[in-house]
Amino acid sequence: AWSLGARPELADLRLRSWAHMLGFRGHFSTKSRRYSTTLGALRDARADWRRAQAGQAVPQNGETTLVLAHWVFAGTGLSNGETWLAASLEPAPGTEGEPTWTSTAATS
Repeated sequence: AWSLGARPELADLRLRSWAHMLGFRGHFSTKSRRYSTTLGALRDARADWRRAQAGQAVPQNGETTLVLAHWVFAGTGLSNGETWLAASLEPAPGTEGEPTWTSTAATS
């Protein structure tokens, strides 16, 4: 794949950028069933390990940690009250974020 990618007539195929995959002569996860393990066996072993880790969630020192594992869609955007609050907190034009109120303590 690397030497073919150097040929000008094959430049539009961009073989050199794919040489790492094309030269391998197989899928990246190709495994021999006799010599190696199968992907299903790896998935099963990983799932077993995760279940065993989840079973050891009890802390040894007596402290507990609350884990929230359930999420609920609360909606999008701001409510009417939140929209009003955000608009009322915007600085007045031309004040560059400075408060528009004056304090008697600040002027004295």
